[in-house]
Amino acid sequence: MSRLLRGELIKTVTTRTVLGFAVGTVAFAALNALVVAAWSGTLDEVAEKEEALSAMPVLLLLWGLVGAAGEYRHRTAAPAALVGRRGRGVVLSARIAAYALTGLLLGALTTTVSVGLALPLLSDQPGPDLTSADVGAVVAGNLVAFVLSTILGAALGALIRSPVLGVVVLLVVNFAVVPLLSGVWEAGVNLTPFGAAGILSRMTHHTTLSVVSAGWVLAAWTVAVTLVAVVVERRRDLA
Repeated sequence: MSRLLRGELIKTVTTRTVLGFAVGTVAFAALNALVVAAWSGTLDEVAEKEEALSAMPVLLLLWGLVGAAGEYRHRTAAPAALVGRRGRGVVLSARIAAYALTGLLLGALTTTVSVGLALPLLSDQPGPDLTSADVGAVVAGNLVAFVLSTILGAALGALIRSPVLGVVVLLVVNFAVVPLLSGVWEAGVNLTPFGAAGILSRMTHHTTLSVVSAGWVLAAWTVAVTLVAVVVERRRDLA
């Protein structure tokens, strides 16, 4: 398993896709820090200041989906199973683990940039300052959201197997279905992966769902979709 994981990890970190998403995620985190901390006016609540430290885990959900689905588009999924001499579900599990580890590294990089940029900008804001415990909680939430979002994206990619279709579905759900749900049942948005990730990373605050509960919601989605993906992978041909 360790050899299989190492091989999948090498594939994951040596593609141009991961570099592009790394640059994009860091850029969006830096922009969010600037917009919230420096350009959005007075921030006198802790929750508002925590938002400046937030990253955007949904981007790694998109990366996981594109990367994992690309294995089927480029027909590299079947050779990986044959060369590794392992079951299809085992290979997919190793691939998802590789994405999780890479997502953790990207999350650490992105969070370092957002925290390093936002904290000095927040020093001139009125109200209570962010304590070390506050910053640590935001960092932990960001990292958990990044890892779970990456795993969820990779599992979805294995199910959909088409990067283009996957991106279209993800964008439609995020920008059409979720806003419609918000208009009908606002609290229901928090129970979606997008809503839960936003709360966990502090991008969203003043909601009916706590940060810990949001973590459990996102974890439940991730585990459920991953289990379905592994079961389906075992039963279908890797054509």
